[in-house]
Amino acid sequence: MQKKVVLIGGPGTGKTTVLQELRERQYTCMPEVSREVTLEAQKKGIEQLFLTDPLLFSKMLMEGRERQYIEAEKSNSNMVFFDRGLPDIHAYMDYTKDEYPDIFIKKSKQYPYDFVFLFKPWKLIYTSDNERYESFEQSEEIDQFLQNSYLKLGYKIIDVPFGSVDQRVNFILNRLKSEL
Repeated sequence: MQKKVVLIGGPGTGKTTVLQELRERQYTCMPEVSREVTLEAQKKGIEQLFLTDPLLFSKMLMEGRERQYIEAEKSNSNMVFFDRGLPDIHAYMDYTKDEYPDIFIKKSKQYPYDFVFLFKPWKLIYTSDNERYESFEQSEEIDQFLQNSYLKLGYKIIDVPFGSVDQRVNFILNRLKSEL
């Protein structure tokens, strides 16, 4: 049976870099959807869709992450890694204190993950860019909302220790081997 592994954490914590290394090691990986949603909006002249219309942005993320989940299930991979999961969406909405429909929680329950690995904010590697506008301090706040969202849904969260990309990937893979 396929195992779904989600990498969570605030902005700039190293999730995408670890996911790239997992992909290089021939694992099936689903990239972060928010960057493509943000870039698409920027092409239409909306600099930060999440700030302009957080509910629309979040609905677009929900559609993209749901599509990824279904695509993963259709693959014949034993294990699929996701750069963020559906519960991240309402975690961010809680962080910004924006209201959202119940469907966000329902979808998070409908599409569960088997393992949740948390990347804590790490000042040493944090950088901002065109799609990442949050400060390091905001990344720390978002981290708490992410943890709360996953814990409320009953997930066990596994903290990924700081270290090189190889060390972090090896930690995840070794932890998965010991749990399976």
